[in-house]
Amino acid sequence: MISVKKNNIETRLADAREELADVKKFPDSEFVGIIKELGFRCELCARCCTKEFNDHVFLLDADLAVIRQINPDSVTPAPYYEFCDQKGRFYVSGYALKTKPDGSCIFLENKRCTIYDRRPSICRVYPYMLHREADDSGNVDWRQMSGLNEHGSYYSELDDSECEAIAQDTRAYEEAYLRQIIGFFEAVKAHFQKNDLKHVQSVYDRRIREFLKGKCELEVFVYFKGGFEKYNL
Repeated sequence: MISVKKNNIETRLADAREELADVKKFPDSEFVGIIKELGFRCELCARCCTKEFNDHVFLLDADLAVIRQINPDSVTPAPYYEFCDQKGRFYVSGYALKTKPDGSCIFLENKRCTIYDRRPSICRVYPYMLHREADDSGNVDWRQMSGLNEHGSYYSELDDSECEAIAQDTRAYEEAYLRQIIGFFEAVKAHFQKNDLKHVQSVYDRRIREFLKGKCELEVFVYFKGGFEKYNL
């Protein structure tokens, strides 16, 4: 868990809305061309299902509904809570899958997904992405592939229909994710205004330090379907 430097709700809400508008405007032909040029093929290494390669599996609301039917105890608040009010309560934009002690996904067995036909949206589109992200030098630009040259094989022949389907599914995920983030910011804003609350970074940092030292529990409000669910860690 880390603190987030940019904690002004209005600013972050505006940024998310701008990002959604920009994703919608990103040319289909350019995205399809990049997918075709990269020619990525999965080699079933399962590294993407472990913390060796990915931090966490974020769940959209639709994903959470499915996962709870499979195993309601397999989810936890997503890390990197966005806000903490002056009373020490945290707020986060959704849930994530739990991991095993070795860092692998709770649903991974013998390097195979045990819920493959019902896996979350991000697992279906990975390693494709369509959002702005900083590179190792801090340059922010569009990124269309995660872990380039670190897994899978490249420059395979992909037909146009396959590339178009990948582009469509990836764009749909990115748009759904941003709509959930926007809904979260709007809900936090309304909740804070109604209850005379505000984000306090010093409280955030202190509570996280105490939690990591085992000195306290955390009360986390997780965004789901327009409201918040309370979760104690």
